[in-house]
Amino acid sequence: MGREIFVFGSNEAGIHGGGAARHAFDKLGAIWGQGVGHQGLCYGIPTKDYQIRTLPLICIQSYIKGFLHHAAMHPETTFHVTQIGCGLAGLEPKDIAPMFQDAPANCQFPSAWEQWLPGRVYWTDK
Repeated sequence: MGREIFVFGSNEAGIHGGGAARHAFDKLGAIWGQGVGHQGLCYGIPTKDYQIRTLPLICIQSYIKGFLHHAAMHPETTFHVTQIGCGLAGLEPKDIAPMFQDAPANCQFPSAWEQWLPGRVYWTDK
């Protein structure tokens, strides 16, 4: 059985001060000052910029594409994607969830995103 990685929304500055990012920092090895990529037992996808302002969707999509490539390169790992961007960044699931349509099979998603990602593996994000 492979590793399990917690995928959380972060900011480009790597200030993991609240929400899922704080959990990743406190419990899973997220690195203060690193806003994107694999760190410990987690992976950060920025949804906010260096000034902690919500990024444009096109920028978030670019970071998501980088994550999807990483996930595809690590098929032995299960990635538990949180509702990135839908908490402190203030975005809607309808704007973010469809960006994961081409995710590899080793990605699991919050059950709240089921309507945008039908037929995938879900977990309860509470």
